[in-house]
Amino acid sequence: MIKKTGEIFLKKELLPHFWCIGCGNGIVLGCIIRAMEESGLSKENTVVVTGIGCWGKADDYLTTHTFHGTHGRALAIATGIKFANPSLDVIALVGDGDGATIGGNHLIHAARRNTDIAVIMSNNNNYGMTGGQYSGTTPFGMITSTSRYGHMEDEFDISELVKTSGAGYVAKGTVANPVQLQRLIEKALQKKNGFRFVEAINICPTHYGRNNKLGNAPQMIEELRKNSINLKIANNMKEEELKGKIVVGEYVNKEVDGFVKRYKEIQRKASA
Repeated sequence: MIKKTGEIFLKKELLPHFWCIGCGNGIVLGCIIRAMEESGLSKENTVVVTGIGCWGKADDYLTTHTFHGTHGRALAIATGIKFANPSLDVIALVGDGDGATIGGNHLIHAARRNTDIAVIMSNNNNYGMTGGQYSGTTPFGMITSTSRYGHMEDEFDISELVKTSGAGYVAKGTVANPVQLQRLIEKALQKKNGFRFVEAINICPTHYGRNNKLGNAPQMIEELRKNSINLKIANNMKEEELKGKIVVGEYVNKEVDGFVKRYKEIQRKASA
């Protein structure tokens, strides 16, 4: 049962929000602010970093410290803030375009280094703000404004990519199950060491849904629900059985030495 509202982190005077009718970003934001309160974070000690894109507007609605950066550089900025003041809780909010396509190199290396930040990626499979172009997560064959005859590239499985890169915590949820998504974000926020990544599978009815004739927002959310399968069950299924499925749950949850700890150890050795 959800006990916290998260309203202490929300600028209610700016509502209704900027996003299109039916967009799932409001669901993801609600999960985040409730998870922040459940995890005991404070406005004064939390910094939220965003980049460019629809999801990059999320910082407008938060009462924490915020930093709105350039396209694809949110993780680099968040890393710098954490190193400048390791006592801060630093959260980066990135989209699939901002975080995995333009900023994919930063994502891989932040996970490899286990930079001590939490990242929530809103993945709606296209660049929503600039007209619905394909991104690094757009599935093969899907229609976008820059793939009118079907996308010819295979997509990243972002959670698997971050897992393989070495992150200490990796999870995937969807806007069709906000309770699960919130719990996964809570776990990411409650862990303080290493790179913590939650992929939120989202919907974009305005571009992606319309281009691919996926119906309205409720219909798109229902498709997410029907196509979601728990990771524990998926591990016992064949590859062909998982085609088109969204595998949700915790991909990695392990204790790691974060980069801040390792860097401090190097500083100690250098000054000895």
